[in-house]
Amino acid sequence: MNSTSTTLDWNHVRAFLATAEHGSLSAAARKLGQTQPTLSRQVAALESRLGILLFERVGRRLQMTKGGRELLAQTRIMGDAADRLALAALGQSQSISGEISITASDVFSAFLLPPVLHRLRGLAPHLKIDVVADNDIRDILKREADIAIRHSRPTQPDLIARLVRQATAHFYASSGYLKLHGRPKTLADMSEHDFVSIVSPQQMLDFMLPLGLPLDEGNFPIGSQNGIVAWELVKQGFGIMIMADEVAALTTGIERVLPQMEPVEFPVWLVTHRELHTSRRIRLVFDLLAEAMGQSAA
Repeated sequence: MNSTSTTLDWNHVRAFLATAEHGSLSAAARKLGQTQPTLSRQVAALESRLGILLFERVGRRLQMTKGGRELLAQTRIMGDAADRLALAALGQSQSISGEISITASDVFSAFLLPPVLHRLRGLAPHLKIDVVADNDIRDILKREADIAIRHSRPTQPDLIARLVRQATAHFYASSGYLKLHGRPKTLADMSEHDFVSIVSPQQMLDFMLPLGLPLDEGNFPIGSQNGIVAWELVKQGFGIMIMADEVAALTTGIERVLPQMEPVEFPVWLVTHRELHTSRRIRLVFDLLAEAMGQSAA
């Protein structure tokens, strides 16, 4: 790299990033709303500034050079930072108003969504937010919600989904329950304990048996399809339950059962309709939720 190349023109860097991600100058130009010759000049200017070749033409295609590939990861970090800066400025400088509905499970809505909503309220104080706490999958296609937080990737082509993080869960019980009934030390010991179910006992078994837990329906004497109620039953000493580690960390009087056990991982997807994603209001909320939920896992 040239010794004078300590300051880079962001427009040139953005041109390189768009070309690398879209595979051609024409596609990148359409994405950035520029002409292909303008974009080509910007990439050439960056190459000149850096003193390396970023792309080479192979037939009709552009192919990134080794030098270009080595710079791409850092360039993406710059691009993400620029997007976040622009997003924050948009929320602070423009009035984002109207109504938006966000649906998530009752547990997620009660324990994990509020800190994210505080950030959203700070950036868009005129926005009216409706939180739909529902364990059933709301139909985005029928506009029952604008944005959904889900734990499985939707397959409908009209939906946009972004994986914001991989969350983890373990088994937990109250200290009172464990003091009374003993702390299991192995998977086999778990068969001597009561569990709190959040779905039917058979569905719980379908989930837990592959984890190596030797349970049967008799291990589930109590439960609730409301996740908040089920978690309260755990807190009150009725048995063991699997719960997201982030929620357990917010709860006093709870202990992790079998702490040496590998965590159960589950994805957190943010979903909206492709048409809704063109709305400035929904795009702002969608991107803020994605950023905030991703950061909360760090």
